Amino acid sequence: MFVKDVVVQNQVGLHARPATFFIQKANEFKSSIWVEKEERRVNAKSLLGVLSLGIIGGTAIRIIADGGDEQAAVEGLVALVESGFAE
Repeated sequence: MFVKDVVVQNQVGLHARPATFFIQKANEFKSSIWVEKEERRVNAKSLLGVLSLGIIGGTAIRIIADGGDEQAAVEGLVALVESGFAE
């Protein structure tokens, strides 16, 4: 299991468009991936799950992956979040 915390950089957070990019990136990996905000954990490959967290700009989230490519998955998703989804 590989875990990393990251702060969402873009102002609007993970609304529909950035969440879609996030899920597309998560689906590139074989590992099971979750996103955690406070005490809630959802499947990072589920659009409804990610949107249900209501992640806004400046929110700290935790990305957790478990599987053969877990480190690459977490690092890739952290890099995407830190980029601000090119907004």
